[in-house]
Amino acid sequence: MAASVVGVPVPSSRVNPDIQKERNTATFDPLHLTYVLDGGKDRTQRRRYVESLALNDPAFKHKDLSFMDREERYTNSIRKAIHTVRRLRELEITDIQEINWYKGAANKTEESNLQLHDSMFLHAIYSQMAPEQQGLWMEKAYAYTVIGTYAQTELGHGTFLRGLETTATYDPATQEFVLHSPTLTAMKWWPGNLGKTCTHAVVAAQLISKGKSLGIHMFMVQLRSLEDHMPLPGIELGDIGPKFGYANIDNGFLRFDHVRIPRENMFMKYSQIEPDGSYVAPPAAKLTYGSMILIRAFIIGGMGRTLAKGATISIRYSAVRRQSELMPGAKEPQVLEYQSQQLKLFPNLATAYAFTFLGRQMQDMYAKYMSELSSGEYSSLPELHATAAGLKAFTSWVMIAGMEEMRLACGGHGYSSASAFPEIYANQNPAATYEGENTVMMLQTARYLLKCVRNVRAGKGVGGVMSYLAETPQPRSSAANDKDFLCSKMLTEAYKHVARRLVYEAADRVTDSLKKGRAQVIASNENHLHLLRAGQAHCHLYVVDNFFSAVAELAAPDSVKEVLQALASLYAVHGIIQNRGEFLYDGYLTGDQLAMADRQLIALLGTIRPNAVTLVDSFDIHDDILGSILGRYDGNVYENLYKWAKSSPLNDKEVVDAYDLHIKPFLRENIAKSKL
Repeated sequence: MAASVVGVPVPSSRVNPDIQKERNTATFDPLHLTYVLDGGKDRTQRRRYVESLALNDPAFKHKDLSFMDREERYTNSIRKAIHTVRRLRELEITDIQEINWYKGAANKTEESNLQLHDSMFLHAIYSQMAPEQQGLWMEKAYAYTVIGTYAQTELGHGTFLRGLETTATYDPATQEFVLHSPTLTAMKWWPGNLGKTCTHAVVAAQLISKGKSLGIHMFMVQLRSLEDHMPLPGIELGDIGPKFGYANIDNGFLRFDHVRIPRENMFMKYSQIEPDGSYVAPPAAKLTYGSMILIRAFIIGGMGRTLAKGATISIRYSAVRRQSELMPGAKEPQVLEYQSQQLKLFPNLATAYAFTFLGRQMQDMYAKYMSELSSGEYSSLPELHATAAGLKAFTSWVMIAGMEEMRLACGGHGYSSASAFPEIYANQNPAATYEGENTVMMLQTARYLLKCVRNVRAGKGVGGVMSYLAETPQPRSSAANDKDFLCSKMLTEAYKHVARRLVYEAADRVTDSLKKGRAQVIASNENHLHLLRAGQAHCHLYVVDNFFSAVAELAAPDSVKEVLQALASLYAVHGIIQNRGEFLYDGYLTGDQLAMADRQLIALLGTIRPNAVTLVDSFDIHDDILGSILGRYDGNVYENLYKWAKSSPLNDKEVVDAYDLHIKPFLRENIAKSKL
């Protein structure tokens, strides 16, 4: 069935015939799948309208980012961010999703500036401040009479929050906190917009009162004058310099020298310092993790969006790129015809969809938790925290590897900035370290899994996403033929078996170390290999199970559900083949059954092949937002690569300055020597 993507721009009246042929072979209407991803036809129409407001705004037009230096990018990005704030007010757009749509269209491949103000800064105020504090600071933040950031990470400590060195010592005589950086490594390091932009920061510091350290708490601190933007007394801050990505963001450093702030600037929703210095502890120790959990939920969905961009670029390009020959004398085939190319791209395409549905589910979980929290129910917090931590690590690791695989699948042109891979990859790569370093996050998940094992063995049982740990394990797979590897129940059971085995094995290994007299932390450190395997297997199971469940629950045309079911099966089968040793380890799968899985994987590649381009079209990413010449909707790659190259500033002069300065004298020197 011929399918069209209404609303996706065709940059030229001529569409590459190879990519048009791909769309003509689709078995479903991409719009129907776009509606699923957006949450309905009305949402798709609204998203396209909101995006068009930014895409058609001349204030967001500028020269190619690849041809700007860092200061140009920072200044241009701040200009766009401020224009965005003003336009959103004028347009009266207040819905958080719509704001993100607008920002995505305004910034395209570049990260949005002032993003920490709109996310961590605002959310910390909302979730961690007492109501009377919120009344003051929410108004300032929403009105942008201050510009904020979130200052937690330090030069010497990141994910290990208890190790943070910045101190906030309460002085009851003046009812003030004294913020101080007692060592070089105590200075804040990395927060976005800290360097040159923000006026205030939510600062994480060790609370000290009556001579006692009370752990990490949050404080609102003004950093710069609202008159001339100069740092306030006792405050040293600046930009940390160029980075792998985020060229437009002024990530900064911050050092305190006995800076005093009012008692009321401590975030006091759950814990408080009384005027006399007495401490009121929170009802649950990890309530302050709320901001991090929400951000990690957004990161998980964002990893799906990033993979969607990579898949769109690489699959569209592979449809128009012709190379080598399959049959002597025949026309060079599309690269997408090669099974080896499909093996690189289609699993990543399936993963993009898996993580997209996963992100949606994680945000639903967080919303449910916040609802419970408002009624004083905290029991779901540990599971939510462990789940968000592990999945943040799992999805970002997979995204980084997947984006590199898809870039390499584009050959030499994938290395060009014109492909958009360098910008996207560099900006998304730090997801493995920000908001919790991945290995530490996965170990947190593993430790919670071991706690669940102890509960099961003590007869207490477990529920929720950990319930499989209490189920009776199935010793052998029931797969009898190739088609059995299309059964969602059979595939999910296989992942449950491996995850359960690895979790219990990790628990036993740690227990063995403890029996040898090791301290708990030493026993854990001696078994990181097993703990990480357990955490990753659990997360992989979670993604597989959620993908199948999401597809089963969809209200969509059968043609859409069929292609999504094929993607879910591909995701699960490919994972088994990638980790075949774990499934063979205790005989759960046999060699013959793995051969069945191999054959089914190849069959699934064939099932997805006619729909590959239409599946990436369904992400409905506007060409201007994608920012990739290789991934253009019309497929006209080569003429536009040439046009882009011609626009390089280095081509402004036929003879560059370096010729007269260096090349000319060097050549003449050598020519003169050659005549001797």
